[in-house]
Amino acid sequence: MTATGAAPGSPPFDLRALLAARGEERYELHSRHLNHQLPRMLRTIGFDRRYERAEGAYFYDADGQDYLDMLAGFGVMGLGRHHPVVRRALHDVLDASLADLTRFDCPPLPGLLAERLLAHSPHLDRVFFGNSGTEAVETALKFARCATGRPRVLYCEHAFHGLTCGALSVNGEGSFRDGFAPLLPDTAVPLGDLAALERELARGDVAALVVEPIQGKGVHPAPPGYLSSARELLHHHRALLIADEVQTGLGRTGDFYAHQHEPGAEPDLLCVAKALSGGYVPVGATLGRDWIFRKVYSSMDRVLVHSASFGANAQAMAAGLAVLSVIEDEALVARARTVGDLLLGRLAALVERYEFLHAVRGRGLMIGIEFGRPRSLGLRARWSMLQAARPGLFAQMVVVPLLHRHRILTQVSGDRLEVIKLIPPLIIGEREVDRFVTAFTEVMEEAHAGSGLIWDFGRTLVGRAVRER
Repeated sequence: MTATGAAPGSPPFDLRALLAARGEERYELHSRHLNHQLPRMLRTIGFDRRYERAEGAYFYDADGQDYLDMLAGFGVMGLGRHHPVVRRALHDVLDASLADLTRFDCPPLPGLLAERLLAHSPHLDRVFFGNSGTEAVETALKFARCATGRPRVLYCEHAFHGLTCGALSVNGEGSFRDGFAPLLPDTAVPLGDLAALERELARGDVAALVVEPIQGKGVHPAPPGYLSSARELLHHHRALLIADEVQTGLGRTGDFYAHQHEPGAEPDLLCVAKALSGGYVPVGATLGRDWIFRKVYSSMDRVLVHSASFGANAQAMAAGLAVLSVIEDEALVARARTVGDLLLGRLAALVERYEFLHAVRGRGLMIGIEFGRPRSLGLRARWSMLQAARPGLFAQMVVVPLLHRHRILTQVSGDRLEVIKLIPPLIIGEREVDRFVTAFTEVMEEAHAGSGLIWDFGRTLVGRAVRER
């Protein structure tokens, strides 16, 4: 072998050449070697586009056409694609050739990132770094059970907290859970129902309630006062509040964390991930109170009782530090609030204008657009046809022309839901708001006229849904 790792006489590894030679096989490779349903789904809904590069809030195809990203990788790309500050930080950390992941060392970067994160959560004291949002939730579940000595975790109906077995146990969508039982002891309670929460707590075996301040599925904010009242009830019964801010955290809702919109809602454990990565290096973080960490790591014998092989690696920590620096330096929290209010207001103004449009809700740059049964007879008949075939088809019909005709990437907020979720990069501004609202208005006009691409695609979806029953 040579110093570069290549066998003598063989060419060095060339990533650009590999992509140039085989990049066009992308869908075939996925069909053969990965999740075979993904390319099938993309082709069905007309999303099998081939993006060549990305920058900021936009993708670009081979012809140089731009596509506005209103999805941000489900929130991962909070700073947009390839932010120069994060890129530079990653180049710097690679060039530094640090002695990373020795396992018998206390490198500075994890401590510095923990310090920076905790500055935004002054009621919390310590951080565990993992590799994803679901791992952050898994950590919180383990820590809550250890700290309280109780087995059962409560979650809210329609919640989404991840897909590994522990996180799946507190997932409020049955279709994700089917086929994977038995899971951890758990009980669902309705979001906002304090009486249901108190009934479960009275049984004396509850370790914690895990809750999204704004549910990603359907974009449902917790009712005003719910989080603080739930926290009070939980503490009265010696249970913990876990806030899952994997998607809502780091400025998404116009405050650094979504629970900060409500005084007195400070959680005992807080999960973040997604945007902390800068879109480059997977990272998750579980923030918690000192006494909880001391219960888990109760002696030197238990120093590794919870750990992650790649947790707190230098690249992830550098990315996280760069992300927090950009959020602060570019005032992205305030930007999310201002631009989000503008987008939410302009969309809400359309509700009275279009019968299919029933509600617009959210906070900051996390917005749900909900469709529902129209009033007039002709439109109601079309709606009923779609619902009979499969709930959720109308929202999918709106998503497709937004992409095909207006080059805007969006998606529905969950299976069989008539809700589109907007979760764009925090860097968007008035230009992107104008582009989206103009395109969305045109699609709504077409939907109410009963013709055009939206209904052509709707007939295709109805036919497929009927065949697959």
